[in-house]
Amino acid sequence: MPRLLGVDIPGNKKIEYSLRYIYGIGPTRSLELLEAAGIDPAMKANDITEEQINKLMEAVAKRKVALEGDLRREVAGNLKRLQAINCYRGIRHRRGLPVRGQRTSTNARTRKGARRTVGVVRK
Repeated sequence: MPRLLGVDIPGNKKIEYSLRYIYGIGPTRSLELLEAAGIDPAMKANDITEEQINKLMEAVAKRKVALEGDLRREVAGNLKRLQAINCYRGIRHRRGLPVRGQRTSTNARTRKGARRTVGVVRK
C-alpha cells in the first residue's frame, strides 16, 4: 500500500484510480499528473517504484495545486467567512439546510437529517 502526501492509497487498484483517494485529485487531475510524471495509468499502485513516486510528487509540486490539508483548510475558511458575514449561503450552512436553492418543504432529507416530529404525539 503506497503512501502519497500522507494518504495510504489502495495498492490493488490501477494508479489512475488510486490517486483519487487523495483529497483534491479527481479523474482529470489524476490523468494529468500521471502524464506529467510519465507513468502508465493502467499500472497497479503496488508496482510503482520509488523513482516514479518522486516524479509524481514533482508533478504535484510543479502544478502548485492545493491538496489534502491545505485544501480542507481553504474550504473550511471559505465556509467560516460566509457564516461570519451573515450572507444567505452562510446562514444556510449554519442551519444545515440546502444552500443552492433546492426546495425544502419536501425532500432535502440528506441535508436536514431524519424527521423530527413536532407537536402532539398521541397514544
